[in-house]
Amino acid sequence: MRTVQDEDGRTYLLLKRSADGWLVHDPETGQETYRPPADLELRDEESPLSAAANAVSPPVRAVLTAVRTERSLGLLLELERDGPLSVRAMLDRYEYCESDLHGRLAEFRVAGLIKEQQVTGERGYGTTELAAEGLEYLSADRD
Repeated sequence: MRTVQDEDGRTYLLLKRSADGWLVHDPETGQETYRPPADLELRDEESPLSAAANAVSPPVRAVLTAVRTERSLGLLLELERDGPLSVRAMLDRYEYCESDLHGRLAEFRVAGLIKEQQVTGERGYGTTELAAEGLEYLSADRD
């Protein structure tokens, strides 16, 4: 499987090639269509698996890629529910040592899931809209 791009910059997964047309899969819609080879360009710099991940919304992808453990997920959920919280409050409430907590918070910041805020005159963190959207989707009842 390879990654291709059309003239509009849309990314597809190349499933099959022939002289008449290339069978491509749109990871965002799930549709498979034949397209003229002249309309597509091979894109070796983007992994086909990374392109396939585009089927998941950006907020959910951000949460999934930044949160690697249940403890981390719990911390992010608590920040969303009770935050913003000061670093001191998080150290008192949760079973993180200071270095582990700061490491986890740094990962969340880099992923765009939290932002630094003043909380009762101390440094703290609250979730961003990106985190809120991703967590809302993951937490929703799917009956």
